Amino acid sequence: MKVEDILKHAYAMPLTNPSYPPGPYRFFNREYIIITYRTTREALQAVVPEPLEIDEPLVKYEFIRMPDSTGFGDYTETGQVIPVRYRGQAGGYVHSMYLDDDAPITGGREIWGFPKKLANPKIVNEGEVIVGTLHYGSVLCATGTMGYKHKPVEQAPLLAALSEPNFLIKIVPHVDATPRICELVRYYLTDITIKEAWTSPAALDLRPHVMADVARLPVLEVVSAVHFTADLTLGLGEVVHDYLAERR
Repeated sequence: MKVEDILKHAYAMPLTNPSYPPGPYRFFNREYIIITYRTTREALQAVVPEPLEIDEPLVKYEFIRMPDSTGFGDYTETGQVIPVRYRGQAGGYVHSMYLDDDAPITGGREIWGFPKKLANPKIVNEGEVIVGTLHYGSVLCATGTMGYKHKPVEQAPLLAALSEPNFLIKIVPHVDATPRICELVRYYLTDITIKEAWTSPAALDLRPHVMADVARLPVLEVVSAVHFTADLTLGLGEVVHDYLAERR
C-alpha cells in the first residue's frame, strides 16, 4: 500500500477494516433514565478538570438504552455526567461510561475521547418499576430504580437541557506512553425530538469496584429523576482547550 493510499483510506483502526463508519451518528428511540443526586463537593473537585467549574455538587447518573443507531447498532450504556460551566456556559462533564458493544466503545474513545469501558448495563421493566443495573464482570456496581411513568414532564426545559454542550477529556498516548493528545473536547446533541418524558420517585445505589469506580461520587440524596425517549444526532466534537499547548 502506497503512502497516498494510506492517507486516502486512513480513517480509523484497523487501517483496512475500521470498527465503525464515519459520523455523525443518528439514534432512534433512545431511552434514558437519569437520576440526579447530590454528592460531596470534595469528590467532584477531585475528578472535574480545569478550566471547567462546578456549581452545585450534583451528578446525573444515566442509564441509556439505544436499540437503533446508525453505525453503532443496538447497545446499552450507563455512566455519570457532572453539571459544570465552561467560561460561563452551562453544560455537562462526562465522567464515566460503561457499555456492552465494541463499535461505540472504539469510536467513542477514538473520535471524541469518551471515557468508555466494556461492561454489562441493563434496563428492564419489572411491573410498576423501571430497573437499571451495571455489572462489571460478575460484580453489581450500580442499581437505579424508578417508578413507571408517574407524572408527565414538561418537554421544553428537558429539550433545553439536552441541547446544552457536553465536555470530556480526550487522551491519546504516544508510542513511548507519554501523552500525545490531552484535550478538552466539546460536543452537542442535535436534531432532538422528544417522544415522551416522565418523572417518578427514584433510588440509586452505587458500590465500590476497582475498575468501575462509580461509587467514587457517593450518593447523599436523590434530587430528581426523569425517564424519556428521543430521536437525536450525536454531533462531532471541537477542541476547546489543549492541555499540552504550553509544553509544546
